[in-house]
Amino acid sequence: MAIQVGPIPDPIRAGIAGGWKVIHAGELTQNTTVECDVVIVGTGAGGGTAAEVLTQAGLKVVMLEEGPLRSSDDFKMREVEAFRDLYQEGAARTTGDGSMTILQGRAVGGSTTVNWTSSFRTPPQTLKHWRDVHGVKGISDAEMAPWFDRAEKRQQIGPWPVPPNENNDIIRQGCEKLGWSWQSIPRNVNGCWNLGMCGVGCPTNAKQSMLVTTIPAALNAGATLYHRARVRELIMGGDKVRGVLVDGMPEVGLQPTGKILMVRARHVVLAGGAINTPAILLRSKVPNPHDQIGLRTMIHPVNASFAQFDRKVEGWGGAPQSVYSDHFQWKDGATGPMGFKIEVIPMQPGFVAGLLGNHGLDHARDMQSLGHLNGMIALLRDGFTEDSPGGRTSIRKDGSAVLDYDVSASLADGLRRSFLAMAEIQLAAGARSVRPFQLAGGSFTTLAAAKSAINGFTIEKFRTGIGSAHLMGGCAMGEDAKTSVVNSRGEFHGLANLSVLDGSIFPTSIGANPQLSIYGLVAKLATGLAERLLPTGAPKPEALTRVG
Repeated sequence: MAIQVGPIPDPIRAGIAGGWKVIHAGELTQNTTVECDVVIVGTGAGGGTAAEVLTQAGLKVVMLEEGPLRSSDDFKMREVEAFRDLYQEGAARTTGDGSMTILQGRAVGGSTTVNWTSSFRTPPQTLKHWRDVHGVKGISDAEMAPWFDRAEKRQQIGPWPVPPNENNDIIRQGCEKLGWSWQSIPRNVNGCWNLGMCGVGCPTNAKQSMLVTTIPAALNAGATLYHRARVRELIMGGDKVRGVLVDGMPEVGLQPTGKILMVRARHVVLAGGAINTPAILLRSKVPNPHDQIGLRTMIHPVNASFAQFDRKVEGWGGAPQSVYSDHFQWKDGATGPMGFKIEVIPMQPGFVAGLLGNHGLDHARDMQSLGHLNGMIALLRDGFTEDSPGGRTSIRKDGSAVLDYDVSASLADGLRRSFLAMAEIQLAAGARSVRPFQLAGGSFTTLAAAKSAINGFTIEKFRTGIGSAHLMGGCAMGEDAKTSVVNSRGEFHGLANLSVLDGSIFPTSIGANPQLSIYGLVAKLATGLAERLLPTGAPKPEALTRVG
């Protein structure tokens, strides 16, 4: 693993200096209209991947991003600045009732700019479920394998060769003591300095996010990027979409500048991510005869267990996530009791302080002992059974997006079982005490005491700490328009030139951190779209004929 020393080149600033077409929509001085072949709304895993594929095909592409453009020179590893600049609602987005925290990126590169680099292929169990239950075509394990190969090479995804930090290694230690399975997490990094600050923007450009890979490639190929450009609605015309109407946004503040950008396009691609993509469709009043838009929004509901150790953990340094356990993920099959993946969270002080929940002297003691604290999480695999319908994305009176998500009986059962599993791993790894993230849940020094308490927990909103950084669904794909929003090619049912190419098209959650699933699926669907948009008889560019 080569580690660079000395100044870090900023590819974004170099590209802009070299002539990239990058425009701050909030600085437009007059209403503006532009035309293109394809306009892409969103620059995250879906939008960034689609932009590279479509520009490589020779199409004229405009990218729109609501968030700001930030790059390595701006990433100072300060949590307060990163949460303010790089996350939806300043990292304060929640479900509609405020009971669940939602971490979602809002910057050029989307959530790929701030995620923790964990990269998993879509599990074969999930692909089979989508095919058998939701009628999605072309997504068998064999059909998707070459697209995952391609994405892994493009994003340099592979095994992490550095030993895990203690925060992650506690999973290994506990699982080995218990005879449970565990594995290492593949990461999308190149020359990583192992700083551990992935969630606040990579200052060394080691993280192979859209910000340093596909977006520069698209800009090099002639694409245009408008940032601080909030899409108000789609411009409709008969059975087609004519383009998008965009509000310029100031660098600081929530109110539009008053200047309008109109982007007219042959084809519109929505890639704003779950929550934002369904909201655009709803604001635009597109055809929705079966009321499917916004339904089945999945979040991998996440609970947490904190553990105090006598030895140092210091989970703020080193790769944020490098070890996981799927021991309980598919134990009862895809449609049995809800499975879960066990990982850890990075233990940066600002982030953790907001989770621990104590006050006064108790909170001060928690923070003083942060170097001995392990934070373990479980990602619940929602959406695979009838009693796990996920949530619903809708819009408020002002048009803003909101997600409502209930705690079903099956989710409550999964949360309880995952609390038990995490406590058992932590205690087996030598924890002095464990503390489930449950209001007035208490701390426990023995497994018997932890089990007794957890089995007695009332698992419900506001009492059980639940959050998520994995947003999926709301525009489910499938061939039946009565139960889906887009078809298996990502094309919107009922509008001839509108595609959705992001994680919102997943019919369920996937049971793994979603970025690689989005990369692979969108590369496949965007390649098909490019082929359909090229003139009849035109030769296919090499990029469209080469997979892997």
